[in-house]
Amino acid sequence: MIMSAPIANRSLKYFTPRPDAQVLLFCFPWAGVGASAFYWWSKRLPDEVEVIAVQYPGREDRLREPALRRVSPLVDLLMRDLLPRCNRPFAFFGHSMGALLAFELAGGMARAGLPSPGHLFVSGRQAPQLPEPMAPIPDLPDEEFVAELQRRYGGVPEVIARDPEMCTIFLPAIRADLELVHSYTHEPAPPLDCGISAFGGTEDRIGREHLEGWRLQTRGSFQLHVLPGDHFFVTTQTEEVVRRVTRQMQSVFALG
Repeated sequence: MIMSAPIANRSLKYFTPRPDAQVLLFCFPWAGVGASAFYWWSKRLPDEVEVIAVQYPGREDRLREPALRRVSPLVDLLMRDLLPRCNRPFAFFGHSMGALLAFELAGGMARAGLPSPGHLFVSGRQAPQLPEPMAPIPDLPDEEFVAELQRRYGGVPEVIARDPEMCTIFLPAIRADLELVHSYTHEPAPPLDCGISAFGGTEDRIGREHLEGWRLQTRGSFQLHVLPGDHFFVTTQTEEVVRRVTRQMQSVFALG
């Protein structure tokens, strides 16, 4: 069950509220999914960390809201909604599209002189200065679109792939997200002061060379973690990803 945030805020979801936690971890989902993708993270991270999952428009309890198709408006919305909760040290974790949004949000906050993350975890996404490794998916009919998603990324749930009604509900957000990703243009900016940890899968099309590029986006430390799996290794290797995130947060924020 999704619990409401203490501050009325549709962009943030708390599955295991920890008001006394030392540090916050904001988690940014990948294309086509909602905040519930991080439900189990809140159960696995130590008590010193409160997990706050980000809910984009057009997902789950925001399904009736139109999904945004450009990075800047979504980052502006998230900045407005996150700032009231940034009253403790915090970090960002984002996978795929979520990594791009987390990076842009971290940079925007720092450039505006606002509280900014003490560490950035990026997963399954090439460094922002690198070109998108895959061409945009054409505006295909639903069945062909789902088949192309499966071919490129895998991970489309069978309940969606085989059910036209479910496709009608969920595919508009996925289409909007892919448009958001492919319309993105990186604007060069000074590197972040916070350290960056980059995660990738051994079988993902986002390879080591794409992940190494994140090193140029920080003045701080950089770590690269490559785990077994495809683009959605973050779901099959959850325990190991969370273990490494926990270890890095304990080091950065002196937890425990």
